[in-house]
Amino acid sequence: MDELTPRDQIRAADADRQRVAEQLRSAHDEGRLDLAEYDERLQQAWAARTYAELDRLTADLPAGRPQPVPAAQGSLAASGDGREQLRRGRNWHGSVTAWLSASLINLVIWAIVSLSTLSWIYPWWIWVAGPWGAVLLARWVAERSDAARPPDERR
Repeated sequence: MDELTPRDQIRAADADRQRVAEQLRSAHDEGRLDLAEYDERLQQAWAARTYAELDRLTADLPAGRPQPVPAAQGSLAASGDGREQLRRGRNWHGSVTAWLSASLINLVIWAIVSLSTLSWIYPWWIWVAGPWGAVLLARWVAERSDAARPPDERR
């Protein structure tokens, strides 16, 4: 980074965007921003490239402007709880969607075969949905218990 580069022209990090998003959420919770303005500013925050763009989004809020994260802390902050929770949420969504899709497809195939033969067929689809669902449930319980622990005791 060039020492002569004005702060407003320096590129913002994900940690800076996350901090602005939290400030906007707080302002929305306090009733300072309505839902439409909060949504608009939040989208602009995640699309912002420089500190100047982020500063404009919070200039009229009482908490002031977000402080930049030093370069050494930026990578740590960017991989902190906010991004980790977002990553976990995406993983969960994909895992549950895949399990639900496969389970429903198998259930529909079983139902079509049972109805078309007019006889009861062993519900084999349970052996697809059950173990996979049990693994997802166990993973969910493990993550919940891990999240309940203090940060210094987590795995």
